[in-house]
Parts: sequence; structure tokens; C-alpha cells
Amino acid sequence: MILELDCGNSFIKWRVLDAAAKALCAEGVVDSDLALLESLKGIEGIALRKCRVVSVRTAEETGELIDVIEREFGVSVVCAKSAREMAGVRNGYEDYERLGLDRWLAMLGGFHLASSSACLVLDFGTAVTADYIAANGEHLGGFICPGMPLMRNQLRTHTRKIRYGDIAAERALADSAPGRTTVEAVERGCLLMLRGFVMTQLEMAKSYWGADFTVFVTGGDAGLVADIAPEAKVVPDLVFVGLAMACPFP
Repeated sequence: MILELDCGNSFIKWRVLDAAAKALCAEGVVDSDLALLESLKGIEGIALRKCRVVSVRTAEETGELIDVIEREFGVSVVCAKSAREMAGVRNGYEDYERLGLDRWLAMLGGFHLASSSACLVLDFGTAVTADYIAANGEHLGGFICPGMPLMRNQLRTHTRKIRYGDIAAERALADSAPGRTTVEAVERGCLLMLRGFVMTQLEMAKSYWGADFTVFVTGGDAGLVADIAPEAKVVPDLVFVGLAMACPFP
């Protein structure tokens, strides 16, 4: 069994694969190292042999998690690293090591699934990112903006009278009409900003490539914008696709 980990700023996304059958055994999302261990130990018959990790956390935080995995399951852990070029994709950053690993792997996965044609990769997590990869594999650059969690938390933190919970936020997004309560106004306003960002990215991609490109949508909040780009391919595990390419096991 292979354990794959995508360690983001807020959550750890994990999945366990049966290497022989090339099938998914289990998956989940947790908010701490302890919760990850509890989830993995709860899998009946788990027998990990290998582990690969992508992390945007600090080196210290990532190292602590790796130590726990190696100690608890007796496996060696391989971490994805930045590269100037890999799998036909050329990193477009002036300092390639400054490009977030999750973005890099999502680009590798998108370009691979697009059969090496031009693609736009949109990732909706704590932050929202957009990256452009030309048909020749050249990364043209990208954009980063706050995602829904960051936008709502900034308003909650810096505006004294804005106070509401996650359940209220979810209910507010059931409609898109102008809000008649604070939670509705905030949630729907943030959503409009997110959707506007997507529309701008699609127009920019069209200005580069006409209609000859593929859009990939990934991340926890991808469902909030899926209707804006109905032609887009929603790939929840796009980062894992790239992780397997960056850290292949024989």
C-alpha cells in the first residue's frame, strides 16, 4: 500500500492506494497530524509500504510529520521537490524554487491529462491559484488571490460586527440573491469575487490560445465555480496526479 499526503496550509489531504491493483483503498481530509494517524490506524488491514508527500508547510512542520509516519508505520517517505523542468513542463518562475509545490504538481498533472496541450489550472483552496501552461510545456506564470476561507476570515477578524459560524455560511450560499443578512451579504459577495476571478482567467486563456486549451478545476471549493466553466474538467486529486509523476515508485 502507498500512502500519499498533500499537506496544505489548513488541512492534510490523504489517500491510500493498493499498489498492485492500482486502486484507491481509502482517503480523507484532516486538520492535524494526530487526526491523520487516527484515520490511518482505523483502516482495517492497513499495511503501508511506501509514502510520498507534497507539503507547503514549513520544513520543521513537514519534518515532524515525516518522523511520525516513519516511526508509526516503518516506511521511508519521499518528498516532492521543486524543479526547473519536469515531465515536459518548464517552470516559469524567475526563481523556480519559489513556486508553491502544490501548484507545480497540479500543473504537471494538468499538462499530463491534457495530453501535452495548452491548459489552464485553477485550484480553489485556502488561496485560489491560476496557472497557464502552453502547448510546448512553457509555464507562462499565474495568479494568486484569497480563497473563500481567507476572505471570510479577514472580514470576521477585522470587522467587529461580522460574526457567524460555518453552518450559517453554508446556508447563505444556497442562494445568490443580494444578501438580506450580514452572513448572506458577506458569503455571496465573496463568492461573486471568486467567480469574477474565474471569468477573467477564462478570458485571458482565450486571448492566448483561442478555444484550443483545457481547463482543469481542483481544490475543496471547486464546486462553487463549476457552472462558470461547464467545459472544465473537475479533478479533485490533480495534485496527487502530479505527485505520482514527481515521486514515482518502481
